[in-house]
Amino acid sequence: MRGAVTECRTEEETSVQRDSRDPVIIVGGGFGGLAAARALYRLKNDIILIDRVNHHLFQPLLYQVATAALSPGDIAWPLRALLRSQRNIRVMLDEVRGINRADHRLELRDREPISYGALILAPGSRHSYFGHGEWEANAPGLKTLPDALELRERMLMAFEKAERLKGTPEAREELTFVIVGGGPTGVELAGALAEIGQKAMAPDFKVLENTACQILLVEGGTRILDAFPPELSRRAQRALESLGVRVLLNRRVQQVTSQGVLAGSEFIRSAHVIWAAGNVASPLLKSLNVPLDSAGRVIVRPDLSLNGDPWVFVIGDAANCSGSEGKALPGLAAVAMQEGRYVAEIIGRDIPAGEREAFVYRDRGILATIGRAKAVAKFGPLSLSGVTAWLVWCFVHIFFLIGFRNRFRVMFEWIWYYLTFKPGARLIYWKERRHLEDH
Repeated sequence: MRGAVTECRTEEETSVQRDSRDPVIIVGGGFGGLAAARALYRLKNDIILIDRVNHHLFQPLLYQVATAALSPGDIAWPLRALLRSQRNIRVMLDEVRGINRADHRLELRDREPISYGALILAPGSRHSYFGHGEWEANAPGLKTLPDALELRERMLMAFEKAERLKGTPEAREELTFVIVGGGPTGVELAGALAEIGQKAMAPDFKVLENTACQILLVEGGTRILDAFPPELSRRAQRALESLGVRVLLNRRVQQVTSQGVLAGSEFIRSAHVIWAAGNVASPLLKSLNVPLDSAGRVIVRPDLSLNGDPWVFVIGDAANCSGSEGKALPGLAAVAMQEGRYVAEIIGRDIPAGEREAFVYRDRGILATIGRAKAVAKFGPLSLSGVTAWLVWCFVHIFFLIGFRNRFRVMFEWIWYYLTFKPGARLIYWKERRHLEDH
């Protein structure tokens, strides 16, 4: 994680020292924040990890909760349980409302302000609607467990409503799902919805045999999965189309309503539009009063710290950190984890600003699954697709899941679904049943 470039700092920056009496505070329990917390297990200072939720979420599999393939407990774990063995750390369930850098203090929603000696900001990101926040009501995104559970219930309710509305135009709209954004999340969600709609749900709703489930993937660019080589993008598109997904390229969204979405010049009638087109960093970063990029990320120094504030670090989706090619590093779990461990090493060794070497990301490759035994992967010069890529995808995700119980459960669920096409988490809560009865 260390490079050969030593930073040049001004005398003022180099002389800044952190107060060893104040705790190291980590904001965010995602991949980056959790990696930093674990790497600081030998630190003598107190560590406080603050998050708005009490769990760490394995976001790469969130879409499988949304499509009823996995249950929430399969991909989420309590932060306190994960860090139970570290005596120097305290987990705090709260929300940071502001950062006072002059006083080295955080403003919290439910507690008195707290001071920090060093600060690691890893608050993550949310959906970006590119200046059209009003679209969110009709096109929810997929970033949290509540997002996934809401989408899951909407999908399950769609079939229930379509059965009741059988033979009407409304029934077709209920079974039309439009996914905006051709990145990994959009592609994986489209493939999963297509498979579950055709193989799992349709056989259970025999009266809907003539009302096919339609999945459309809308992408504003010239190809899906633009982070992958063009050939892998084409293979991914062919795999989606073989599942019955309609891929619409060069279609920028103009409008989203409760009746559907205007993509280019075509209005697609749908009761279910799902947003997977972009991210924006946490609004908390605005309180730093530092330059932000167009996605709201902090433009950090090579050691991931702020200009003039060497003991405040920003990592993960919140940081705009340039890679070896001069482009900002992608918002991947691997990037956040490496950044978290790198920053923890600086803090743990108390390395002064002028002696730090620049962060260097070690590229571990990229993966995206399209469906059952269909995936694409790139590891350096090696490109994979089909069953081989899918098996690699399965083993990589099983490996990164935290805890033997979770690995075993997810592996069992995948094997069961592979053999039977019967996802096991198709439950509708009572509030949704009442909603159905009210209509």
